Amino acid sequence: MNQMKTFLLLGSLTGLLLLIGGMAAGKAGMILALVVAAVMNLSAWWFSDAIVLRMHKARPLMENEAPRIHAMVADMSRRAQIPPPRIYVMENASPNAFATGRDPSRGVVVVSTGLLKLLDDRELEGVLGHELSHIRNRDTMVQSIAATLGGAVMMLAYQMRWFAFLGGGRDDDEGGGLLGLLAMAFLAPLAASLIQMAISRSREYGADEGAARLTHNPEGLASALEKLDRESRRLPMRASSQAAHLFIVSPLRRGFLARLFSTHPPMEERVARLRSMART
Repeated sequence: MNQMKTFLLLGSLTGLLLLIGGMAAGKAGMILALVVAAVMNLSAWWFSDAIVLRMHKARPLMENEAPRIHAMVADMSRRAQIPPPRIYVMENASPNAFATGRDPSRGVVVVSTGLLKLLDDRELEGVLGHELSHIRNRDTMVQSIAATLGGAVMMLAYQMRWFAFLGGGRDDDEGGGLLGLLAMAFLAPLAASLIQMAISRSREYGADEGAARLTHNPEGLASALEKLDRESRRLPMRASSQAAHLFIVSPLRRGFLARLFSTHPPMEERVARLRSMART
C-alpha cells in the first residue's frame, strides 16, 4: 500500500510538471516538460549519490577508524539481505545521518561526527538500521526522483512568473492564459512541496519500523531520535533545503512554516510509534 501511494504521488508530481508545460506553451510545452522530467530523473537516478556526498563533503569512514560501526552495518546488512553499504562520515558537529545510492548494491550511509559523539551503541544501531531500511526499500532512489521533479516544478513555476509579467500566456484552447499562468506559477510550488512532504513522511515511518525489526530494539531508535531532535535544534546543520528530506531528522531551523511543510513527520509521533512497537 505504501509503495502504491508513493508511485501515485510521484505520478502527481510528473502530472504537475506536464500541466505547467501545457499552460505555458500548449502541446509543445507538455512534450518539452516530459523530456525535461525524463532527463532530470535519469540524472538523479545515476548521479544522486556522488552529488550529495560532494555537497556535504563526506569522506569514507575506514574500518580501522570505527570498527564497531562497520560490524553493526555488516551484521544488519546480512539480516536485511542486502550488500553492506559504503560508510561515509561528514565533519559536522550537528548530529545527523542519511542514506543515498540508486539501488541496494550502491548504497551509502553517511553519519556526522556529532552523531558519533552523541549516541551510545544501542542508539547508534537504531540509526544505522533506519538508514539501511531506506536502502533496502529503495527510498533513496524515490526521494532523489521526488526532489528532482519538485525542483523542476519550482524552477518552471519561477520562470512562468516572469513569462506572465512580460505578457506571455496563451488564450487559445491549448494554453491557460495570463491569469492561469499566474495562478499556476504561485500554486504549483506549494502543491509540489506538499507532494514531496507526503512522500518523505511515509518513507520515514517505514524506515523507523524497518529499523525496529532489524535491531529488535525499537527503544534504541526512539532514544536516539529524541537526542538527535534536541541537539539538532540547538545546533542546526547548514544543509540545502533540497537535501533536507534525506536526513533522519530535519537539519533545518524549525519555525512555524518550516514545521508545517516539513518533509519529516512530527518527532513525537515517530517516538510514540516506536515505543508502541516496544510494548507489543
